[in-house]
Amino acid sequence: MSTILLDADRRIGGPYTLAAALLGHLVPQALEHRPDLVAAHDIEIRAAAPRLRDVVPARRRSLADSLPRAQRVLVPGARRSLRIANGLAEFVRDHLSRAGALTLTVTNLGEADHTDVELVAVLRRRLDPGLLTIEEGPPAPRTGPLPADFDRYRDEGFHHAMAESGLARLRGVDDPGLLQRVAAALEAIEREDEARELYDRARRTCIDPKHRATIAYATAMILVRHHDPARRDPEQALSWINEAVTITSLLPDPRERAFHLGFDLNGKALVEVRRGRHDAAMELVQRAIDLAEADLPDEHPIHRLVLHANRAQLLAMAGRAEEALADYTRAIEADPGYPDYYLDRGNLLHQLGRADEALADYEAVMRLSPPFPEAYYNRSELRFAAGDLAGARADLDHTLELDPDFAPAYVNRSGIFVAQGDYERAREDVERGLALAPRDPHLLCVLGQVELAEGRHLEARTAFDQALEFDPELPAGLAGRAELAYERGDNEAALADLDRALKLTESAELLFNRSVVYRAMSRPDAARRDLLRAAELAPGDEDVGRALAEV
Repeated sequence: MSTILLDADRRIGGPYTLAAALLGHLVPQALEHRPDLVAAHDIEIRAAAPRLRDVVPARRRSLADSLPRAQRVLVPGARRSLRIANGLAEFVRDHLSRAGALTLTVTNLGEADHTDVELVAVLRRRLDPGLLTIEEGPPAPRTGPLPADFDRYRDEGFHHAMAESGLARLRGVDDPGLLQRVAAALEAIEREDEARELYDRARRTCIDPKHRATIAYATAMILVRHHDPARRDPEQALSWINEAVTITSLLPDPRERAFHLGFDLNGKALVEVRRGRHDAAMELVQRAIDLAEADLPDEHPIHRLVLHANRAQLLAMAGRAEEALADYTRAIEADPGYPDYYLDRGNLLHQLGRADEALADYEAVMRLSPPFPEAYYNRSELRFAAGDLAGARADLDHTLELDPDFAPAYVNRSGIFVAQGDYERAREDVERGLALAPRDPHLLCVLGQVELAEGRHLEARTAFDQALEFDPELPAGLAGRAELAYERGDNEAALADLDRALKLTESAELLFNRSVVYRAMSRPDAARRDLLRAAELAPGDEDVGRALAEV
């Protein structure tokens, strides 16, 4: 077993100081013996270790790579660093599986950037300690600051570094452009109050129209996207976004006006969605598209594709699925290397029952991006719907390996455990999920199913009631509570809950369950009607067929 001593102090190289040093040791070896492995992780390696870009060419590229920075309007979200960390962990695992075990002694881990802290956590969680051991070494002498690379921080989504270095740079300095970048980074890492303080500071000193419009827009976005839903205020957001629109509509240059005003109209569309005015949002996005097509035919292609993707979301909300698919496809064709819109289109295809096409989109994300938990989670839903419980379970396992805080995966995996009669493991997943999302009605519903299966009727009723308190129109909660009522002999209560559930969604399972209740109430005609309808919805269902033969 070989040993490497590395310093993680972020003041040496900023984000991924530790990762870059580790990759500096491993990548040259891998290029000699496994160049395919390096190519498979080009995005992660190039993001973490810029000095290796000369020997690790970009295999997966997006439109942004060929555009000037001013036209790269999509800034990676805060979760991208977790995807990079998982990709790096898989590279290290696969390389060491051939090269042999490694002990990594890390000094100054307490001074590491968020990206390296996250990477170490992922490496410790995902790699067998027999393959990689990470030990903390004694503190090494600290270095002074190196110059911050704000362009790199912005392009790669290194928001913690942008916030720390940017706040230090802004002490006693007025720089509207940097201030906006730093405030956006603070918002991305859920430090919105500090972002608002910076925007308020800028308003006291800045008189440039474009900067003031951008600050007004950004303030509105905080008010509609705050990580705490209780802090959102769409009405106040409307006042700020209207200020931005007013300013940018007066810009004299047609191209500048088309871009900045279109950007603000798109932002106002989100505000209108939060206000429940979807038609108004659609009109605003269409105005932004019209401006871009008229005055930006050869500029800002990312801005244009974002507008089409946003219109696709609104069209999908309005039930205009085919038009929405066309817009998603247009956005994807404009930038085939950008993964996010494949997910959105795949979700819509899944809703439409076009499983093969949805699967192709989810697997495109897996090819184009560092490990993306949502893609595996979404594929698990396709597999579950097809009756492939083992495949669904494998994808959910991998989702939670990539991101143990992905609460929806606990919902679905616990549901599979319930279906398989493994109530102990279902309870474990429910408890993990509720620790992350204590008000999640789906998790509470599964908890009710577990309690019911184990004969704890009072606890089951409490769980179902809580689930329905948080979501009164949750069919699974109504069905679960109905099953509990039926088991306790309260057929009227069971029938009431099943009636409510069937008004929300008609399924063969719910109809079958109601037929059971009708038979217990000596209402065979009503039971037969439900069974006949269930047979139409699920022609091959053996339980339905047997029940029909008995009534």
